Amino acid sequence: MKNALISLLLPSRGRLQRANDFLKSVLENSEYPEYVEVIVYLDEDDFASHSMECPGLTIKRIIGPRATMGAYNTACYEMARGDIIVLANDDMIIRTRGWDSIIRQLHDSIPDRIYLAYGNDLFKKGNLCTFPILSRKTCEILREPFPMIYKGAFIDYHLMDIFKRLEKLGLKRIRYLPELIFEHMHYRAGKAPMDDTYRQRGRFADDGDFLSLITMRANGARALSEASQKETVPAALDDCVPSSVPHGMLGVASYITRYIFLDKGLPLRWRLSLWIWFLGRQLAAHGLLKPFV
Repeated sequence: MKNALISLLLPSRGRLQRANDFLKSVLENSEYPEYVEVIVYLDEDDFASHSMECPGLTIKRIIGPRATMGAYNTACYEMARGDIIVLANDDMIIRTRGWDSIIRQLHDSIPDRIYLAYGNDLFKKGNLCTFPILSRKTCEILREPFPMIYKGAFIDYHLMDIFKRLEKLGLKRIRYLPELIFEHMHYRAGKAPMDDTYRQRGRFADDGDFLSLITMRANGARALSEASQKETVPAALDDCVPSSVPHGMLGVASYITRYIFLDKGLPLRWRLSLWIWFLGRQLAAHGLLKPFV
């Protein structure tokens, strides 16, 4: 579908120049910019960013109260009209000419439209879907693809975990596109200075949120598996109440051992890496390890 509309979801705060650089990279590298839209969420008190624009590109603005990253992306998604949904960021630059055609070709290559795709961010590369690409159908099946509980991180890990569970159910639908360069201009990659937007985000604020939504991710994977065997989208998932995660190093270590390390619904390599990663994060959060994770 050459004309499949792509919706880029762009929450932004306090980074007008960087966001404009991103929009410019979208326009300059799109083969069919008329079939690309950008939905931008701007905080109502971020007055300078309200002037954000890019002539030649369709931009829809949402100006509202400060919220979580999950809420920002959800609001953008609800306004989006695209068949293909891409989670973007104001510290991202598209480097690949014809990026939109690459994504549409991937979209068309999967008949049931159930997939999680991502490009090369030149930082995490193939290890993480830093800027996830999903079909609208996938989002509709998951119902809440970008949980509003997430304050500033973990949406990428959340989606990756769902599709790792789907892989364990026998459906491999993760597609890494190494030739598609979505460069992450992150301060931890040495490509940008630390600014207030980074500084105000709690480094470990979302760990408990990710752990509390294990049941939601398991249910989402099963719903995607069922949908792949049908022509219609299955009924909406039941509401999933986040689990209660204990506080304290020992309590969290016990929790992640039980619900991640021993979770046979996850591929062995993924659960081992998650378990080690979370243990490292907990050690760092409690000042027992340098926060390199």
